[in-house]
Amino acid sequence: MPKVNFTSALNRFFPNLQSLQIDAHNISDLVKKIEAVYPGMKSYLLDDRGQLRKHVNIFVGEELIQDDINLTDEILENDEVFIFQALSGG
Repeated sequence: MPKVNFTSALNRFFPNLQSLQIDAHNISDLVKKIEAVYPGMKSYLLDDRGQLRKHVNIFVGEELIQDDINLTDEILENDEVFIFQALSGG
């Protein structure tokens, strides 16, 4: 089952946030299942069109997901997923 890790910056919004093992086959499915465990996470990750927000990066292994609109990037059984708050600034 894929393991999902979160940046510690998300603890500010989700104080009980911990890594999870979630059976999901793509990023869209993963987000739905994370929402069931951590209500409100979906609206933090996705905008009102269901697309990945600009301030969020999701990696499957060491690869940044390619489809930030439909979230169809595949997740395999032994993958590790990392959800980060994107950094910006000048």
